[in-house]
Order: sequence, then C-alpha cells, then structure tokens
Amino acid sequence: MTAQSRARSAVNPNRYHESVEPSVGPVASNDPVCLYLETTNRCNLLCTTCPRTYADLEPPADMSWELFTGIVDQVPNIARVVLHGVGEPMLVKALPRMVRYLKARGAYVLFNTNGTALTARKGRELSNTGLDELRVSLDAAEPRAFLRVRGKDYFNRIVRNVRAFTHMQRREGLTRPRVSLWLTGLKETIAQLSDFVRIAHDVGVGEVYLQRLVYFDENAIGLARPDQALFERMNGEEQAHLDAATKLARSLGITFNASGATEPDQSLARNTDKSPWSLCRRPWTVMYFTANGRALPCCIAPFSQHGYENYTLGDATQASLRAIWNGPSYQAFRAALNSDAPPRCCANCGLRWSL
Repeated sequence: MTAQSRARSAVNPNRYHESVEPSVGPVASNDPVCLYLETTNRCNLLCTTCPRTYADLEPPADMSWELFTGIVDQVPNIARVVLHGVGEPMLVKALPRMVRYLKARGAYVLFNTNGTALTARKGRELSNTGLDELRVSLDAAEPRAFLRVRGKDYFNRIVRNVRAFTHMQRREGLTRPRVSLWLTGLKETIAQLSDFVRIAHDVGVGEVYLQRLVYFDENAIGLARPDQALFERMNGEEQAHLDAATKLARSLGITFNASGATEPDQSLARNTDKSPWSLCRRPWTVMYFTANGRALPCCIAPFSQHGYENYTLGDATQASLRAIWNGPSYQAFRAALNSDAPPRCCANCGLRWSL
C-alpha cells in the first residue's frame, strides 16, 4: 500500500472533515477529500422541503459520463464520493457503472435515495458494485405524513422495496451496502420518531438518522419554514418524543444518530458560538458539482439561499478542478467564512437549521 493510499484509508468517511488541519485560510493546502457529484437533477417526487420542487435550479440533466470521469480523474486519491444532489440518483442508468468506477479507485461511495426505484433488479446491480452505503430518505412513519412531506403517495412502495433489499442481503450474507433510514427533523413529524425506529427494525435496517432542516431566511418554501424548525425550539413534548425514540432504538439494537455524525440531543442543543458558520470545514474538504458541472460550496447551499448564481465557485466544463479549488472565487468564499460577514448561504445554514 502506498503512502497516499494509507493516508486515504485513514480518513473516516463519515467524519472526513476532521482530516483538515485546524488552522485554515483562503488557500486550501490540501486537495479535497470528498466529492459530491450530482448524478442527476431529475426527481420523481415533489418534496415540500426541497427547492427543486418550487423552482428550476438548472436545466434538467443527468451528469454525463465524460463530465463524471473528467472530474473524478482529477482527484485520483479521493477518499469519499457522494453521488447525490437535488435529484434522485437511482433514475440514472449509468449509476452502477459510476459506482464501480469509483470503487476501482478505492473510494468510499454512498448516496441518498428516495427508495422508489429500488427494485429487485436495481438492488442486485447496486450490491454487485461494491457500494458502501445506501441512505433511504423516508421522512415519515405512515402514508399520510409521507404525502405531506414528500408530495406523492409512495410510502408503502418504498417500505416494500427496502424490506425486499435487506432480506436479499441477509439471505445472501451481504454486508454492503450499509442501509440506513433518514427522517428530516420537522415539528410536523417529530411525534413519529418512535414509529420510524420501529419501521427500520421491521424492514431490517440497523441505522436511523434524524436529518437537519435548512430553510431560506425569507420566502420560505413548503414545510422548509421557520415554524417547522426544531433547533433550539424543542418543547417538552417534542423532547419526550426524541427521548422515547432514543430509548427504543437502544432496546432494538438500532443505531440512532443525527446528520453530521452527532447524537440527536447534541444536534439540537443551543449553539453558544456567535458565529457557528466558522465551524464549517466543507470549503476546505468538499467539492460539489451539479449535473451540469457547476461548482457549489456544498450540498446545503441550495437549501439556504435562493439562486445558484449567488454561490457558484466555478464550472468543471470550463476549468480544471485545481484552478477552481484555489481560484479567486473559492479563496474569497473561504475568507468570508472566516469573518463576521460570511456568505449568505453559510449564515443561513449555520443559524437556521433544525438539526
């Protein structure tokens, strides 16, 4: 094993941000350790917490094979690759091929899916690629709440799909991909947390995550609104739901965490730092590319500020990743993040989240 591959394997794929040195400046001294590649911006749901439901963010597209390989080949020692953005990855025909391409380079590969297209055939294809994680965003514990949050009546289909997939894994002794269920933290659904944990146990999933909500500071959309936020706004009844779900998960042997590899209670606690955005290390660790090649600071930016033009940092169809990574736009973005006047998308992310 080479020194580079040893360094890459030492990076915890779920806490990759910790591999960056504490002292950071406008110029990133290291290459990114994680790529977010939006394999498509198409989706078959109309989630009421997603900006693509309400606006055309970019022209509809699947990331071309040429763009995909052109990006990946410029970061040969990438540790972690996430194959999702604002679309549904399992609608992309080339997805298994993309996963295999990345696994051949030793990367840790995962993506979020809504589970609607997790058929037996596609599940088999994914299992054969070496995919490390399959994160299923279910967002509710029963059909009516699912319809309110996700816009279409596919709850029972998704539950059946996930159960069939984990059954296949158990039958054949497969340990990859790790499967988890995700629920966005909303006041609308916090009471369903325990039932959500029970569903995970019933379908054979061993991990449950409470996903944070990020919402626009003005002209909020759908259920991505301030009144749905849990961060620093939990009442006693909602805390009881969280405590009960935590206790139930422990009794069932299910791992229950929040996004960001933290415990749910920790993710909801009041942040006493006056500039919480300064704790973020994504601009020093992550490169995110849309299906059309636009470089964004992270996957959360589209949810925290309207308009890609406000936080576009480059274009992979027009410049090399190295030119983008430490180009003027990225340097200015990092400098602002370390100041008292951060980019607007970062200020909204750091102050207006529920998890």
